[in-house]
Amino acid sequence: MPASPAPAGWISLPASHLKESGLIWLREPESRNRQLLLHQLMDGIYPHPFVIDDGTVRRLHFSLRLVQSEMRLDAPDTLSIAYTRAMLGFLLFHPIPKHVVIVGLGGGSLTKYCYRQLARSRVTTVELMEGVIACRDWFMIPPDDERLKIVQADAADYFAGEADGADAILLDAYDEEGVAPQLCTAAFYASLRRHLKPRGLLVANISGHGLTADTHIELIDEVFDGRKVVVDVMSDGNRIVYAFNDPTFPPPWTKLSRSARELESAHPIEFGKLLRDMERSAQRARRKRR
Repeated sequence: MPASPAPAGWISLPASHLKESGLIWLREPESRNRQLLLHQLMDGIYPHPFVIDDGTVRRLHFSLRLVQSEMRLDAPDTLSIAYTRAMLGFLLFHPIPKHVVIVGLGGGSLTKYCYRQLARSRVTTVELMEGVIACRDWFMIPPDDERLKIVQADAADYFAGEADGADAILLDAYDEEGVAPQLCTAAFYASLRRHLKPRGLLVANISGHGLTADTHIELIDEVFDGRKVVVDVMSDGNRIVYAFNDPTFPPPWTKLSRSARELESAHPIEFGKLLRDMERSAQRARRKRR
């Protein structure tokens, strides 16, 4: 599939200059100096998100070394990255959610999937960077309507506001510096919990196994009174944390097996394996507390 024609306000550069295939798309006026832009890209100092399109895959970059999101042009709604599929594990507990809040738009993989595959759900996505939202058409993210709303806001400020009763909050908020420091606080996670319904779930993508990642997991454990499970996504090096607002935790794992089978018939996600991984995590945590 050929790369898209230039939309208004965007310019293209041959990606071969950066040892890539296809075209680089930048949100810049025609008058900008192309050589300067190339040097900024090569030196890693270009200050805005940009798109690389090779005719098969379209990628959102914060820098050449950091691919924020990617989309296959022949399957734009596919959850091609494993951790995004794991984040849909909340459907085991809320198969027909009324409201899903996503923190971090990126290339819109989770936003598109929830909007198009959960036809009875309202989807709100909170994104800090205006430059990321400006890329939404490149990644075929639908326009806002009565079910979809993309909000430009700092997540800490957004969740400090009035609670709106989410069945699930999907936290996937990373930029070129990692997770913003203001999100690594008990107060932030307490505000997330306040926005959940009484049986709602927080699903957090935690990248890596360093001290910062461990701190996030400890804060979630503290705020949710230990009601959490952690699943490793080995292929991505990510950990997905599911935190339960429901005080009856742990859930009836065995009874949920039927729900997993039903969900697998509707979604290309290994819900049965996810459920088993969640149960093992809960068992390990219980043994540690003894």
